[in-house]
Amino acid sequence: MSEAEFRPPTTDPWKGFRGVSAGTLVLEAIVTLLALPVVATLGGGASWFSTTYIVALAVVMILAAGKQGEPWAMKLNLALQFFVMAGAVFHLSIGAVGLIFLAVWLYLLYLRRDITERIRRGMLPGQRD
Repeated sequence: MSEAEFRPPTTDPWKGFRGVSAGTLVLEAIVTLLALPVVATLGGGASWFSTTYIVALAVVMILAAGKQGEPWAMKLNLALQFFVMAGAVFHLSIGAVGLIFLAVWLYLLYLRRDITERIRRGMLPGQRD
């Protein structure tokens, strides 16, 4: 059977991937908000700017979780990581959160490529007779 003869997968693999991406963003928003007490206690006190920056970043992450079906969603997710890492100016722990989640997003990027390749080869359940 050639590649052109493969049927589409019986279940939508992208639906699950979008769910994982959205869940990761919500988890990252929670972890980012949990860094607020660290900044307030260890970072010399939370200023209005640092608090606004961290809360706004978390809100954008939660809003972005609802946009994971868009073609530009992964670019947004990766761009958000650089804003989280830029939060290291307030405290290094926020930069560490950004680095950890950058690694998670790079792994999800790898998984997206793997799913695409498996669909192309017809290796997903229900694509072969």
